Amino acid sequence: MTNPQLQDIEINTLGGVPTSLGAFDGRAVLVVNVASKCGLTPQYTALEKLASGYADRGLTVIGVPCNQFMGQEPGTAEEIETFCSTTYGVTFPLTEKIEVNGEGRHPLYAELTKAADTDGEAGDIQWNFEKFLVAPDGTVVNRFRPRTEPDAPEVVAAIEAVLPR
Repeated sequence: MTNPQLQDIEINTLGGVPTSLGAFDGRAVLVVNVASKCGLTPQYTALEKLASGYADRGLTVIGVPCNQFMGQEPGTAEEIETFCSTTYGVTFPLTEKIEVNGEGRHPLYAELTKAADTDGEAGDIQWNFEKFLVAPDGTVVNRFRPRTEPDAPEVVAAIEAVLPR
């Protein structure tokens, strides 16, 4: 990864182990803020399909639990992990629960939210399931708003355009 701002930002896994996007060096990464009790929660199905379908081609999906939108991710780490694995069969990595907006915004999201969407709008996360596509070199290449399904043609095309192999 050549974007040190993203590469070096530490975040804990859902299990509490420190990591960073640098751990996925050379891979495309789709970073998504997630929640278990949201109307958009069924997007986990498409996210898992992307994660498993493109893993061998160099894509990693990372779910980032957040409870800032109407308290829709109230669970503990264990509850989140159990819900994701039993309800949606999630196998992709999940991080600790963080804040994506406001004063307590995690440094990862301080960097990600600098990226603009297709309308040229950067800034705060609008809701759960906002997606950021990070190229293997660490550049944020796309931002997709929450209602854009993970398997929408524009998301799939963007992923395929940045896959390393």
